[in-house]
Amino acid sequence: MSDSNDADRLKALEAKIARLKEPEVVKDHAEEHYSQAQLAWRMVIELVAGLAIGFGIGYGLDTLLGTLPIFLVLFIFFGLAAGILTMMRSAKEVQLKQQRAAEEKDETRGDRD
Repeated sequence: MSDSNDADRLKALEAKIARLKEPEVVKDHAEEHYSQAQLAWRMVIELVAGLAIGFGIGYGLDTLLGTLPIFLVLFIFFGLAAGILTMMRSAKEVQLKQQRAAEEKDETRGDRD
């Protein structure tokens, strides 16, 4: 009787160990749900980061070369363009995510009918 009890306990322990060894499911960045405010902040930060990096590169080059306004202005515009491009990519990513969600919702409705 104790052998069958020990065997059951051993099987339960092996099952528990197997569950713990399974890899955890990591959420993809695209699967996370963002509120509109979080999305807006993300886009603002991307734009400001592009401008700040452009300003830093331009100012650094101007101080090294002694041509203060030329590279500063040029790289601020490059940073602005990069920030806008990054914002557009983020908006496109969110739009694609919403389209996929709508398509999946339509498919599940079609299955019910």
